Amino acid sequence: MTSFWTGPRVRLRAIEPDDWTAFRRFAEDEEGLGDLLDVPRSAESFRAWATEHSAQGPGADSFRLVVEAVDTGEAVGAVSSQHADPRAGRFEHGVTIGAEHRRRGYAAESVVLLLRFMFTERRFHKCQASVLAYNEGSLALHRRLGFVEEGRLREHVFAAGRHHDLVVLGLLAREFTALHPARGR
Repeated sequence: MTSFWTGPRVRLRAIEPDDWTAFRRFAEDEEGLGDLLDVPRSAESFRAWATEHSAQGPGADSFRLVVEAVDTGEAVGAVSSQHADPRAGRFEHGVTIGAEHRRRGYAAESVVLLLRFMFTERRFHKCQASVLAYNEGSLALHRRLGFVEEGRLREHVFAAGRHHDLVVLGLLAREFTALHPARGR
């Protein structure tokens, strides 16, 4: 039996203190995309953040995991579940892949592993994703995974000196199961 958290290309795992350098790199990559512009952070703040997150026990429905390449063992990104509402049966997810590792299928495989856990093991009904309208790569990824555009919040996010539309996408558990049948365990 292979691990539930491992696919052909990626393994999802908990954050370790040494992952701080990878998360610093991911933050720089996100800034380069125009998704995040923040005050520069010190190496120590990234170290402290990674140490704090590595010491936390697993949260039931909101958590962040490292995306590790199976072939190299390198941290290539992160995936998360957030804003989970068990009563309503919905949650949001996020994914980031380092610039030098994009377009290799890591994001798609990571999101499918996360969604499979949330839909089958945690019994959620719906996942929501919010994507900046100019992020065509992320929009295409979500559409390939089966997400459907549910709305657009006009000029909703201020980033890189201007306002941008935010596209809200959703995927229901039954849609996910039809498009991504469970693999043998």
